Amino acid sequence: MAAVDSFHLLYREISRSCSFYFETLAVVGALYTASRAVILLRDCCVLVRVHFLPRMIPSRKLTQIYGDWAVIYGASQPVAQAYAEELARQGLNIIFVTQDRADIGDFATHLSQSYGVETLLVHADVCWNQAAAKPVKEALRGKDVGFLVNCVDESGASPQILIEMPEQKLMDVVARNIATATLLTRVVLPGMVERSRGAVVNISIGACCRPLPGRVMLTASTGYLDHFSRALHLEYSGRGIFAQSLIPFKIASSKRQPPSSTEGWFAPTPEVYARHAISTLGVSNRTTGYWPHTLQNGLMRCIPEWIWVLGSRMFIS
Repeated sequence: MAAVDSFHLLYREISRSCSFYFETLAVVGALYTASRAVILLRDCCVLVRVHFLPRMIPSRKLTQIYGDWAVIYGASQPVAQAYAEELARQGLNIIFVTQDRADIGDFATHLSQSYGVETLLVHADVCWNQAAAKPVKEALRGKDVGFLVNCVDESGASPQILIEMPEQKLMDVVARNIATATLLTRVVLPGMVERSRGAVVNISIGACCRPLPGRVMLTASTGYLDHFSRALHLEYSGRGIFAQSLIPFKIASSKRQPPSSTEGWFAPTPEVYARHAISTLGVSNRTTGYWPHTLQNGLMRCIPEWIWVLGSRMFIS
């Protein structure tokens, strides 16, 4: 009985001496919970402001805000074609800068016939120099170019470690996704600055948010476009230029292609994605462009990087 009484006395003494620490931990826990609740509320408000309000509130036509012409680079990619079609639907004329006119000639004709807009095809060599830039400058002469859309080229993006990539393929990736997009921006930007309006949209992929083993060049080039867009916005937003980095996640096949079994809520068709992405113009300079992808991005940020990398390596192997 004495042993039991002494245990209770000892427990009460320990509880009395540790009560300060318990109260401190409770305050810390309450503050942490409150901070996470504030962050969650802020993210929800941003989600509504970027993805829902612009689609609910009528706005001026894109031609009135930015200009009558759009330059599209990377239109061999389905998402870039869908973006171009959405611009044409809203009355913008399109200049396609491409390395192979045969790839998008039929698509350009489709836009002209369907939406009554003008389309031009301009050949651009990936090995850019002053001679290569001349046809682009000639095509832009006298036109109110309000849009430039650069889309990352995902062709040949199957998992492959760096030392297994042929040197020529390595240089082609750099030329297509980094050099040409940067130099094309340099060509188009002076006219936008002169008119004090315009939009530069760089479409990369969600891989830029986290490194992916086996896709070093794709991750690096998309990361470059992402940071290039953000730096461009900081440098030229005060001059009326809106630079946007779009970082979509998985996108299903186009409606003009055979239907994909992966199409769904988190894998929209390029046409659905483009309609959502264009509504974020002027609202967010860095976004996934599609609100379910924004939820995916938020979830991905909560996963520790080592788990993400481990899962990617298991997928490759």
